[in-house]
Amino acid sequence: MALDEEIAETDALIEGRFRDHLYAEAILSMPGLGPVPGAELIAHTGGDLNVFGSPDRLAGVAGLAPVPKDSGRVSGNLRRPRRYWRRLLRVVYMPSLVAIRCRPMSKAFYDPKRAEKKSHRQAVIALARRRVNVLWALIRDGRTFEISPPPVVLG
Repeated sequence: MALDEEIAETDALIEGRFRDHLYAEAILSMPGLGPVPGAELIAHTGGDLNVFGSPDRLAGVAGLAPVPKDSGRVSGNLRRPRRYWRRLLRVVYMPSLVAIRCRPMSKAFYDPKRAEKKSHRQAVIALARRRVNVLWALIRDGRTFEISPPPVVLG
């Protein structure tokens, strides 16, 4: 019981420090991302997602983007990467599993991937990649996640 209390105290400390971060509001607005996974994301990226330059680079580092498997004659073959940041992958993969169960929009993205004969893992990785792109856009624009799309500003 003492260990459970110590874990709860540690989680409270992590959450308190995380909520002070610039990206905390955008990260917490994403379905499935709570304060502890959000703090892990911030910790694994060094506190600033802009060091990656683009969401594609972040997805590549996390192992969500395919890498070329070309030979001398054949090009365009892609495979799952062998070397990637496994902790960062876990931080974006696990909330995607939660989102599939709890969010109808994520389930609506997952089901067609399964209908395309993709395995469960491939479909979850595709959803995680999509969620990385959405999170990147939220942080870039300084917004929070909303079900309805943002209004279009012309001009």
